Amino acid sequence: MRIVICGAGQVGYGIAERLAAERNDVCVIDSSPKLISILRERLDVRGVVGHGAHPEILAQAGAEQADMLIAVTQSDEVNMIACQVAHSVFKVPTKIARVRAQSYLAPHWRDLFSREGIPIDVVISPEVEVGETVIRRLSLPGAIESISVADDQVIVFAVTCNRDCRMVETPLKQLTELFPDLGAVVVGAVRGTQARVLGGNDALEPGDVAYVVARADQVKRTLAIFGHDVGEAKRVVIVGAGNIGFYVAKGLEARGSKVRLKMIEASAARAEEVAQALSHTVVLNGSALDQSLLLEAEVGQADTVVTLTNDDQANILAGVMAKQLGCKRSLVLINSTTYPDFTAALGIDAYIAPRAVTVSRVLRHVRRGRIRSVHALQNGAAEVIEADALETSPLIGRPLREVDLPAGVRIGAIYRNRSVILPRGDTTIHPRDRIVLFAEKERVRQVEHMFRVSLEFF
Repeated sequence: MRIVICGAGQVGYGIAERLAAERNDVCVIDSSPKLISILRERLDVRGVVGHGAHPEILAQAGAEQADMLIAVTQSDEVNMIACQVAHSVFKVPTKIARVRAQSYLAPHWRDLFSREGIPIDVVISPEVEVGETVIRRLSLPGAIESISVADDQVIVFAVTCNRDCRMVETPLKQLTELFPDLGAVVVGAVRGTQARVLGGNDALEPGDVAYVVARADQVKRTLAIFGHDVGEAKRVVIVGAGNIGFYVAKGLEARGSKVRLKMIEASAARAEEVAQALSHTVVLNGSALDQSLLLEAEVGQADTVVTLTNDDQANILAGVMAKQLGCKRSLVLINSTTYPDFTAALGIDAYIAPRAVTVSRVLRHVRRGRIRSVHALQNGAAEVIEADALETSPLIGRPLREVDLPAGVRIGAIYRNRSVILPRGDTTIHPRDRIVLFAEKERVRQVEHMFRVSLEFF
């Protein structure tokens, strides 16, 4: 696939890294010679220095032959114009743009991004994506990661296996005997930095991060079995009233949540603006690194502190301070790719990486075949993929025990006629079933092939 990426920042670099590793033909445009130089040195991609919306620069990047343009510069307007030029001049079939300003995304402007307006096929808003991720995490505080698929009937979540967890050092096939009616399947684990699929003869080890696919009504029970029986957060302190923090608070209020919210914002003007826009949230003005302000916010009595400023170090330190003052859990926003390795040692319970969230959203539209959604895990070490099974798929019509499923791929659930089926050896997949899979990164292409419309791979 030939792909042009406008923007070599953290998100652009992350997308280029993933796509280049999968042997796509990638060219990245950025106005910074330094960023393009770094990208050329580290990745197998082409780089062009220049303005991503200028026709001559897009031509130099090969837009005329491109299958897709992904515009993720820091400027919404540059991203929009790049898509317009790619459409009008170069006839690029698929255009994806990051749009951060919420005013562009208001419901009454929904026709703005269309063939008749600005021709963007997929609009990605990091604030919305990350905000929704935060809200999901608050509803399942015992999980360090959670993904909703199959019309929200299936939840894929990650949980840390502590030494006293009764699920560790037991072959997974025995877990079915221990919990015969449990609507959940352990599909894989991250051990150290390596993601791997787990089969019936494998066992979890202390320190593993286990990935579990469960029916939505079985998630809390499964978390309890893993020793993470944590109730939904009722008292939450949000640090940072920027776009994401405001989205989370507004979203919780709109959903009629019973969460008692307090928010800390360093800017007096922003704190006043947000306080007027929210109905049931107490907004405090000051630094979250001021212990007296944390005490005023009653962070010691909070179930969760969520730090959502633009400063990674401030987010981490505020999370650590809140835990020291008695807060039960911390959820921290981290943009850097280096800091997550130290979060556990600092006592941070969970973190959110905006780059990973955005990359996952883009990958859904890059993947070939009937792929509904893609979620990158652990910085791309594995993916959760939701796909439609077609008549031509090699999965159709045979018991799963007879299907030659690639090593490194595990089916976690089948969604059929609004019912969730957990896979067993005698389970047969039907056409139009929705399949939820866990796949190691080296096997993603094979998963795509299983869901291709064409017969060329079968």
